[in-house]
Amino acid sequence: MTSDVDRMKVCLNGERIPAEHPRVPLTPGELARAAESSVAAGAQAIHLHPRDRDGAESLAAPDVGAAVGAVRAACPGVGVGVTTGLWITGGDPHARAVAVQGWAGLDDAGRPDFASVNVSEAGWAELSAALHAAGVATEAGVWSVADVRALATFRPANPVLRILVEVTGGPAATAAERADEMLAELDRTGAVEPRLLHGDQDTCWPLVAHAGALGLASRIGLEDTITGPYGEAVTGNADLVRMGLTTWRSAAPARRPAPGAGLSDG
Repeated sequence: MTSDVDRMKVCLNGERIPAEHPRVPLTPGELARAAESSVAAGAQAIHLHPRDRDGAESLAAPDVGAAVGAVRAACPGVGVGVTTGLWITGGDPHARAVAVQGWAGLDDAGRPDFASVNVSEAGWAELSAALHAAGVATEAGVWSVADVRALATFRPANPVLRILVEVTGGPAATAAERADEMLAELDRTGAVEPRLLHGDQDTCWPLVAHAGALGLASRIGLEDTITGPYGEAVTGNADLVRMGLTTWRSAAPARRPAPGAGLSDG
């Protein structure tokens, strides 16, 4: 039986800057410390957005390797993943693919275990192939029923590690309903990969609870929210992980987890 402690991924920073919350980690050292405290609080996997020397998001191999390497040294044995957001290369899918191809030259310590791929973005299938060639697993992010259907038409040479069901924007009151529509479409299309359910901003906390109720993995961290479930201030990522696990457990029925619902690094 998979325990509820290994149901939460921490998303350390995203696009945020310290002006939004003073504990947003940017440098490799800051990311390492935030990851270490988050894992101590119960996070079982780590997602981060590497930054360059100026603090801007980066997919360049040296920046990715520095961030991942620092986090891996602080959290040995914990899966470390990164973003591949198309906005980071100014909306240029080719530039993104070239940057990811450079990850193949990273050593084992600096190469991510997995990377999130937004199915809604241009060039996502080619990106998954580039990740496979670099030795990095794909997490497929679906934001809509249309994304689920697009994913169903494409299965890369490397199996998808997990499917990230992401409800972004819109009112919190309908977040669970929108998530259920995507989950039902995944069932209809025969998707067998493990699923992780999460939201951001207003939809974040309702979906942590909904994931617990469904026995699915979820995620929490300063990328997705800078406040607790009741709008209270938080000290940082580790605080959010503790609150997230409490919310997840409170909603979880007293039963075995859904098959394949736990997290792994691939």
